[in-house]
Amino acid sequence: MLLSASAVIGYTIEATDGALGSVDEFLFEDRRWIVRWVVVDTGTWLTGRKVLLPPSQLPRVDEGGRSLRVALTRQQIEDSPGIERDPPVSRQQEEIIYRYYGWEPYWGAGFMATAGVGVPPIQPPLYERELAAEAAHPVGDPHLRGAREVTGYYIHARDGDIGHVADLLIDPDGWDIRYLVVDTRNWWPGKNVIVSPQWAADISWSERTVTLDLTRDQIRSGPEYDPRAPMDRAFEERLHSHYGRRAYWF
Repeated sequence: MLLSASAVIGYTIEATDGALGSVDEFLFEDRRWIVRWVVVDTGTWLTGRKVLLPPSQLPRVDEGGRSLRVALTRQQIEDSPGIERDPPVSRQQEEIIYRYYGWEPYWGAGFMATAGVGVPPIQPPLYERELAAEAAHPVGDPHLRGAREVTGYYIHARDGDIGHVADLLIDPDGWDIRYLVVDTRNWWPGKNVIVSPQWAADISWSERTVTLDLTRDQIRSGPEYDPRAPMDRAFEERLHSHYGRRAYWF
């Protein structure tokens, strides 16, 4: 099962004792195309404050109920470090959040090598001081990007323009971004196709473009993507065969 990023934005986040808010954004690491954070908008509950949750703590996605569940209480979220501005999010902010919950960070052991094995989370006064220091010298992590940000990027083939990014498809098993949905209708009476971000020859974040190591004809003749149809392995096999690419599941 692959998740449409644009569809999941807006899903309710449920704590063990009630609703926390809704999914506002996905932040992913652009070097590996893996979702690292889910941005939660707490709405009127915490006067619009936004908090970050790693997707590893959201194991259950209920598409029918349009919700995700996290094994935390509302009080834990209320006491947690928030982000007072929109991304970028710095590594220091990430470290503070992981330390608060006592979780192992996604970048591995370091100064937090024992996190999650009996080390108590840092207390609010400490992380508030650290966040204040961070706010005075904000430096965003240059490798974290937002799904909303990437939507609309122009897609270039080796021999010319081909379309724009319409959506991202996320694999909830590891929260990898498996595919970019490409809308080709700006160039001809076209269709939506999907391509792997791993097939990109170049990505210019400043110019908002993705250049694929594919030709326009390859993309134009690729299998059509229909979001209403289930994405099964047979479709993915046909997709990789068409583009002559090794499948990620091998």
